[in-house]
Amino acid sequence: MRCCPERGGQQWRVAIRGKADMGCCVAPSRLRVWVDTLIGTYPWAAAMRRREFISFSGTFFAFAFTSQVHSASDVAIIGLLSPFSAATAAPWHKAFLDGLRELGWTEGKNIRIEYRYAEENDARLAELAADLVRHGVSVVVTSVNTDTLAMKDATRTIPIVMASAGDPVGGGLVHSLARPGGNITGLSQIAPELAGRRLQVLKEFVPRLSRVAVLWNPKGTTSPIAWREIQVPAQQLSIKLQSLPITDANGFENAFQNAIAARSDALIIMPDPLFAGNLRPLAELAAKNRLPSTFHLKEYADYGGLVAYGVDRADQFHRAAGYVDKILKGAKPADLPIEQPTKFELVINLKTAKALGITVSASLLARADEVIE
Repeated sequence: MRCCPERGGQQWRVAIRGKADMGCCVAPSRLRVWVDTLIGTYPWAAAMRRREFISFSGTFFAFAFTSQVHSASDVAIIGLLSPFSAATAAPWHKAFLDGLRELGWTEGKNIRIEYRYAEENDARLAELAADLVRHGVSVVVTSVNTDTLAMKDATRTIPIVMASAGDPVGGGLVHSLARPGGNITGLSQIAPELAGRRLQVLKEFVPRLSRVAVLWNPKGTTSPIAWREIQVPAQQLSIKLQSLPITDANGFENAFQNAIAARSDALIIMPDPLFAGNLRPLAELAAKNRLPSTFHLKEYADYGGLVAYGVDRADQFHRAAGYVDKILKGAKPADLPIEQPTKFELVINLKTAKALGITVSASLLARADEVIE
């Protein structure tokens, strides 16, 4: 009797000496039938009480099964949960896999990745998180607050590594940055603080900036925090903010019309999966309405947005690999402090600036990490 790898180690192949292979893969539920056959074939088996023989067989099978699948247990299962689409998250997840390879973890060799994407539909996150738990993952890597919260609700034992959470303490994800507690650790993108910086950068593009429309999602987790935090820097810069709360993509067109009707000079978009998953249409609407605009992801400038300033999210995911490496080697999430961003990006779309009639100063160009011409 031996483990049948063709059936994932869940069935057993039985052969009886002097007879043909009795065809084979036997489920545990059918074990009793095969035992009856063995008892009728071998005198020593018949001499044992049937229940004792089944107990002996079960012990033998357990030993054999453990030895057969030991090598399979060496493959760690890593869950990747994202509120974004696969296309949006692709560069970030690539950076994560690159980081794992640098640490000796290779997909298909000693790790397996379970990918789950909500496709910008947060209502799907709870089921996707529960599905990862059912798959017995060793650790889960999340992107931002929404998917981290969903994963937290799904499990309090499986380690969770967040790659770019907005405000993990204020968002109720961890107790503190130094001592997260529980099963969550990772990196923060300190998005609320960066909202004010993006407003300052926008004013450098439009020196006479006096009124700015703010696109934010009141049902999100990071977006409302960023909306509150931007109030103080706006007052300091003598800028009036126009609130444009949006909960789904169907409201984009109307929001831009309201911004134009209110004579807003520019647009700032708060961090949220809803907006991150719709970078191209948002950039196109900003161009159509001739609104200078900014977002925190560099891809927004790639799609035609005027400027992007924020954390290098690919770098965040690359660093998240270090957390996963430590956890797979025995570290507890509660003992791993939350780290802050170390790499920021300022990306300017010079082509868009020219189309809007904006002259970008030499000092601003010199500070840019990338200029799209």
